[in-house]
Amino acid sequence: MNSVLLAVLVMLVLSAVRVHVVLALFIGALVGGLVGGLGLDGTMVAYQEGLSGGAMLALSYALLGAFAMAVSSSGLPQLIANGIIAKVGSESSETNHRIEYTVKWLLLAGILAMSIMSQNLIPVHIAFIPLIIPPLLAVFNRLKLDRRLIACVLTFGLVTTYMYVPVGFGAIFLNDILLGNIKLAGMDTSGINVMTAMAIPAMGMVVGLLIAVFFSYRKPRAYQTVELAPTETVTTEVKKFNVVVAIIAIVATFVVQVVMQSMGTEANSLLVGALVGLTIFMVTGAVKWKEADDVFTAGMRMMALIGFIMISAQGFAAVMDATGDVDPLVTTVADLFAGNKAAAAMAMLVVGLIVTMGIGSSFSTLPIITTIYVPLCLALGFSPLATVSIIGTAGALGDAGSPASDSTLGPTAGLNVDGQHDHIRDSVIPTFIHYNIPLLIAGWVAAMVL
Repeated sequence: MNSVLLAVLVMLVLSAVRVHVVLALFIGALVGGLVGGLGLDGTMVAYQEGLSGGAMLALSYALLGAFAMAVSSSGLPQLIANGIIAKVGSESSETNHRIEYTVKWLLLAGILAMSIMSQNLIPVHIAFIPLIIPPLLAVFNRLKLDRRLIACVLTFGLVTTYMYVPVGFGAIFLNDILLGNIKLAGMDTSGINVMTAMAIPAMGMVVGLLIAVFFSYRKPRAYQTVELAPTETVTTEVKKFNVVVAIIAIVATFVVQVVMQSMGTEANSLLVGALVGLTIFMVTGAVKWKEADDVFTAGMRMMALIGFIMISAQGFAAVMDATGDVDPLVTTVADLFAGNKAAAAMAMLVVGLIVTMGIGSSFSTLPIITTIYVPLCLALGFSPLATVSIIGTAGALGDAGSPASDSTLGPTAGLNVDGQHDHIRDSVIPTFIHYNIPLLIAGWVAAMVL
C-alpha cells in the first residue's frame, strides 16, 4: 500500500477516535515513514527537519496573535459583543422574537465578513476567532444557533477568500505559490486571470455554505450556558481614542501589505504589516508600554497550540515527501485514466484532497503536486486556464475538513471554550461534507469547461 495514503488514513482514523491531533500526526508520519522504507532513524530525521522548517510559520502566528490581541485591547471586540448582547435583550416577547431573528442573520453576516477580512483587510488570519467568538457564545445559546453552522461560516471565509481573492493570504496562495510553481514546472502563466480560473471552484464553496445555512444546520440546537473562567487576555476600558487607533493600525497594516506585494518584494508582507500595526499601538499609547509585554504574551499564548499543530503538520509533510511515494501516488492514479480527461481530472483532485487532508495546509500541498500535475495536464490536453483551476482546486481541497488545518482548528478554538464543541464531530466532519464535496464537483466542472 502507498505509504502516503496509509499515513493519511492512520492520522485521520486516530483523530476521529479523539487521539490528539499532534500525536495523530506524529504516529501517522511514523507509520508512513516505516512503510515507505525510511526506517525509524530516517523517519525521525525527516520529521525533525520538517519541524525546523516551520520556524517562520511559528513566528507568523505569534505576531499575528499579538496584533489581534492589541486590537482586542482597544475595545473593538467588546463593543461588538456588548452591542449584540444588548440588542438581543433578555425579554421574551413577539417583538424580541423578531429582534432575535434579525440579530441571527446579522450575526452570521458579521462573522462571515470578519472571516473574509481576516485574510486581507485585517490580516490576522484565525487569530480573531478566540477574541470575537467566546464573548458571543451566550448570544449563540440564547438564539439556539447550531455551532456547527458557525464553524461552517468561519471556514468558508477562511478558505474561499484565499483561494479566490488575490489579496493578502490570497496573493501568496494564488500568485506566489499557485502561479509561481506552475511557471517553474514549465507552463507559461502570462495572460492567465487566476480569479477566472478559480471562479467555478469558489462557487462550489458558496453552494456548500448555502446548504449548511439553509438546510443542514437551520434548526435550533440547545447548549448549556456555562460561565466562562476569566481569560488571561488584557482588558482595558473602551476609549474612543483607542478605537480610533485600532482603526488606523488596521488600515496601515492593510496598506503596507498591498504596497509590498505590488513592489514584488520577497519579504513576508504579512509579518511586516503586523509589525507596523503593533508599532502604531505602541507609539500612540493605545497599548501602554507597561502593558505591552502582557498583551503580546497573551496573543502569542493564544495562538501557541494552533501554531504547534501546524508545525507538527510540517514534520508530517516532510516525512511524506522523504518517502518519495507522493509522485507514485499521483502518477499511478493518473495512469489508470490515461486518455480519459474527465476521469484523470477527478483522480488528480482526489489525490490533492488526500494529500491536503494529511498535511493540513493547502499552501504546502501545491508545491508537492504541481511539478507532476503540470506535465500531466499538458499531456492530456487541458488548457492553461483549466490546468490552473485543477491544481488550485486540488490544493484547496481538504483544507476544510482536515483535523490539522487552521481552517478547522481556528473555529474550534473559539467555539469550544466551554467544552461543548468537539473538534472532529462539530468542525472537521461538517466542513468536510459541506465544502470538499461541492468543491470536488465544481473543480471537475471547471476542468471540463475551461
